[in-house]
Amino acid sequence: MSRALLRSVLELRTPITRLPPAFLLPMPIRLGTTAARFFNQTAQIIEPVSQPPPAAAAKSAAAPASPSPSVAAQAQQLETTFTLETDAPAAPSTTPAAPLDESIRTLLPLLAAQPGHYVTIHIHGRPYLVTEGDSIRLPFKMPGAEPGDVLRLNRASVVGSRDYTLQGAPYVDERLFACRAIVTGTEAEPMRVVVKKKRRTRRTTHKFSKLRFTMLRISELKIANLAEIES
Repeated sequence: MSRALLRSVLELRTPITRLPPAFLLPMPIRLGTTAARFFNQTAQIIEPVSQPPPAAAAKSAAAPASPSPSVAAQAQQLETTFTLETDAPAAPSTTPAAPLDESIRTLLPLLAAQPGHYVTIHIHGRPYLVTEGDSIRLPFKMPGAEPGDVLRLNRASVVGSRDYTLQGAPYVDERLFACRAIVTGTEAEPMRVVVKKKRRTRRTTHKFSKLRFTMLRISELKIANLAEIES
């Protein structure tokens, strides 16, 4: 009995230099030791040596992405269907015109010298093969077009004559030709009456429709000269 008391007294006097097992420690201490072990095993993070200044980074982030010139020019060409010509002079274009291909420089005078030109013009996505003096009845009523207005049709996929043909990709350059049409008037079809009725009912419904069409006449079709294009 005296030995057990003496051993307990000696243990109380000697300082505790080692920790008890981990399962006997409180929960916060166990978490701290585990986090420290994982932290010591984490790989070192290497930062970049040189970084851009914050002002330049903010300026590049705020600047919007501008489309390429070719994409913007193609989108503008696809949006243009016809131009209403007025007496006011047209504003000069600020964008430089693209240079002509060597084959166009060689064959365009031959195409202009040969008579009997034709053109495949596109109006609101519909192609029409016409020559000078032809009349066109559009399958719709063109908004904003009044009788007597002169329209410059600047979207054509083919311009040619008897022996020469100028093919566009997808459209011919509008500087190479001039095609104008005059709005002659508006036509209307006879009134349509559609009778609608459901089964096992005596009531009927009448639907009336009368479509209107715009009439055009090609008043001018000519091929431009190289001197006019380059000036």
